[in-house]
Amino acid sequence: MIGGKIGLWEILLVLVVALVIFGPSKLPEMGRSIGNGLKEFRKATKELKDSISLDDNETDKSS
Repeated sequence: MIGGKIGLWEILLVLVVALVIFGPSKLPEMGRSIGNGLKEFRKATKELKDSISLDDNETDKSS
């Protein structure tokens, strides 16, 4: 992992380790949980950006 890039071998290694530790029955459930968490995080981030943008627009109008 030189230069901060994740290569194919690193991804495969992580997946194999996860498969060994958690087993094949838990991986889909964990993937769904991680996906839902990322979706909620992106939604909250977008709402925060929109809120900040609206606050900036109101400040510009009142000046």
